[in-house]
Amino acid sequence: MISRRRNRFDELAQRQLDLFTEDKADFLVELEAAERAYDAANREDAEDAYAEVQLVLDAGADRLADLRNAYAATLDKDSAVEYENAFGRAATKRFARLTGLL
Repeated sequence: MISRRRNRFDELAQRQLDLFTEDKADFLVELEAAERAYDAANREDAEDAYAEVQLVLDAGADRLADLRNAYAATLDKDSAVEYENAFGRAATKRFARLTGLL
């Protein structure tokens, strides 16, 4: 097993994602509902239900990107890249479907 050295921004990214989960709980409920509706949709309604899931996913990805970008803007270029990478890794572990759109 390969051990990875912790990045100085790893803990910060985790805390930001914890707050995102708390602050955006309504969004996560909305995403779950949209996914359930898509799963339950009949053939005729599946396309519209899928479009709704995509809209919710896009909105969530935008919220994550806003969170990431707001903090990254306060850093120098090299630190911003390091932070964005740490945030991306942490977000991918927690919100894989959203981070594909970042």
